[in-house]
Amino acid sequence: MTRIDSVRKAVGAVIYKGQNVLLVNKVMASLLEDWEGPAGGEWDFPKGGIEQKDGSLEEALLRELHEETGSTEFKIVRHLEEKICFPFPPIIVEKSGFKRQETEMFLVEYLGDEDNLQPLDGEIKEARFFKVEEVERRLTHSDTKELWVKVKSQIQ
Repeated sequence: MTRIDSVRKAVGAVIYKGQNVLLVNKVMASLLEDWEGPAGGEWDFPKGGIEQKDGSLEEALLRELHEETGSTEFKIVRHLEEKICFPFPPIIVEKSGFKRQETEMFLVEYLGDEDNLQPLDGEIKEARFFKVEEVERRLTHSDTKELWVKVKSQIQ
């Protein structure tokens, strides 16, 4: 499978409620038979690919947040300058045709009840809030940790 543009465009969010930050536990094993990632899944910021039907980055973001958390109770605070960019492992390149992903990141406030988070996406095992001081330790990937270090002071 070859694509003219081998970069998957995506959106994602650093979501806060007070001094807590929402992370999702992604388990890709359901998508990849040859999954070699962590058995317990990967803790990450909610994020996902932009689809043709999305009218804007913000529309794509709210759709992804709904899929990954089951909630629509989000307020987009601002588009962050920082992006998350990473190459895909060979197995993903082979299956998707994309060599890497560029993710536009947003700062988002959660307005709902934490007990109402129920992921609709089969890749997401759990959506949970962590205290600001726990987030860096919980994040699985170095690129998301680097973004977190840059933006954590913006959490109110």
